[in-house]
Amino acid sequence: MSSWARFLFHDNLNDFLRPSTRNTWTKYQFTGSPAVKDAIEAIGVPHPEVNILLVNQVPASFLHPLPPNAQVEVYLANPHRIWPPNYALQAALPASDGFILDVHLGKLAKSLRLLGFDTFYKNNYSDKIIAEIAHRENRRVLTRNVGLLKQKIICWGYWLRSQNPVMQLAEVMAYFDLKEKVAPFTRCLACNGQLAAVAKESVLALLPPKTRLYFNQFYRCPVCARIYWPGSHFEKMQEFVKRVEAT
Repeated sequence: MSSWARFLFHDNLNDFLRPSTRNTWTKYQFTGSPAVKDAIEAIGVPHPEVNILLVNQVPASFLHPLPPNAQVEVYLANPHRIWPPNYALQAALPASDGFILDVHLGKLAKSLRLLGFDTFYKNNYSDKIIAEIAHRENRRVLTRNVGLLKQKIICWGYWLRSQNPVMQLAEVMAYFDLKEKVAPFTRCLACNGQLAAVAKESVLALLPPKTRLYFNQFYRCPVCARIYWPGSHFEKMQEFVKRVEAT
């Protein structure tokens, strides 16, 4: 026998819903006693973006059985909003700002690394591997794939609303409050390694002729051995960083 419950999603959680069901009570039909989390994700909202569940105005867990005729209010996982301890479902964000990105976000990965953020990205990561790494290393998942965020072992994650890499970066910076944590030119853009300053003499044989002549400041990635110096693209990258810091 089927039962019904009514759900109201707050704030940006409405981005996951059909336009006709946004910002209004939505009826959900079910059989048995599914967990509230299962109902929420069946409607379309991934659990990492949820922090508060009120079932008949009482705080509930993700695994709380959905009772018939229930009224369920669902609130966004906002890293900056403080809820009473018995309300919040999400654990506090990890101290480190480690990210892992899905395979479609190569440009965003490069921008985050340019700004100094620990960013795992490979264009052949499967969703399963992304979820396992995120779980093992307490990384935040950034993705355009809602299905990826619904994997049980993912704790922290964010679904990027925009498909534009510049807008995506702005979303991530704002959502995770990263502006004061920017440390530009400290990570390898290719592999995410932490750059270290090296003497010119130690890399001289690896440099192009004009670079040997005109540049004296060098950094090397200890992971992939790539060498960096303030060449022709450096000013453009500096302008990019200034724009990010000014927003």
